[in-house]
Amino acid sequence: MSRFHSFGLVKRCVLVGLCLLELACRSQSGVPPGIEFTRLPPAGEGSPDVFHTIEGRVNGARPGQRIVLFSRSGVWWVQPFADRPFTAIRNDSTWTSSIHVGSAYAAMLVDASYKPPPTLNELPESSGPVHAVLTADSSMLDHGSSKSLSFSGYDWSVRNTPGSPAGTRNLYDAANAWVDPKGQLHLRIAKTAAGWTSAEVDLSRSLGYGSYGFVVRDVSHLESPVVLTISSWDGSSPYREMDIEISRWGEISGKNSQYVVQPYYVAANVVRFLSPAGPLRYSFDWQPGRVVFQTARSPGGVNSELVFAHTFTSGVQTPGNEAIHINFYVFDDRRTRLERGTEVVIEKFEYLP
Repeated sequence: MSRFHSFGLVKRCVLVGLCLLELACRSQSGVPPGIEFTRLPPAGEGSPDVFHTIEGRVNGARPGQRIVLFSRSGVWWVQPFADRPFTAIRNDSTWTSSIHVGSAYAAMLVDASYKPPPTLNELPESSGPVHAVLTADSSMLDHGSSKSLSFSGYDWSVRNTPGSPAGTRNLYDAANAWVDPKGQLHLRIAKTAAGWTSAEVDLSRSLGYGSYGFVVRDVSHLESPVVLTISSWDGSSPYREMDIEISRWGEISGKNSQYVVQPYYVAANVVRFLSPAGPLRYSFDWQPGRVVFQTARSPGGVNSELVFAHTFTSGVQTPGNEAIHINFYVFDDRRTRLERGTEVVIEKFEYLP
């Protein structure tokens, strides 16, 4: 071996040794392990197609430790993919990764022995192979140009970020939701250069147990891919949700409505029925251990006619941070394409504790 190569090898060994020594000193300097975010994505509903960059820095990391990231959409999902769950820490203690958009984000400093699960209902504590956990909740995130409206005496936030309701990517435009001079809520699906845009409004606070009513103008005209969903959901789990869903889900004919207590894949948790033409009052009375759904004609009139009703006594959620979400969107299962824009009008919302 030449002198030149010998000198180069020694130099590389010295450099590697110095780097390892620096990491070892840093980890033994008494600095507790910790994480900080230096760049956070905006908030949004989880979507397989929407990515953003997330960056941060660690303190007190040891050689071999890595970052594991999670994005919350109902549950916590490991990022950026289940088969690529680790983010490397650079020599300057910084890290960067792509991440799916979510309602909150989390970073964990872990040993090489840690095996991240694909999903978590709750994040772990700092113990064992997990040395630090940091979360960025909704209050820390950019929600885009926010818009709110007042409807039936309540404040509602208007969605303006992409989402994937029922597994279908939808773009949302805040201009698709408004209240007319009569105080009635309009939700619209409209065509733009980027494609169809949908509408969603969310009640700004949780109301808990009680009776919820929604007077909806005629929905019999809606095309089969269009979905109107009225949900009580708190975002902490995909199973803490109760729904009134009006759609044929791409089918040309058949029943166009259903009541759901999640999870929907349990047969007893879904009951379908037909919503007839004309204004209807959809309601649910939520009490401990039971929820009673009803749909009636002639809402508010003396001759109200019951269209359909069903009571669930299994899987009924308890109050938490749930809120009412009214979502008007396009379900595209590639069997039926939406032909034209459409609109739905919710004349009134009522709540009685």
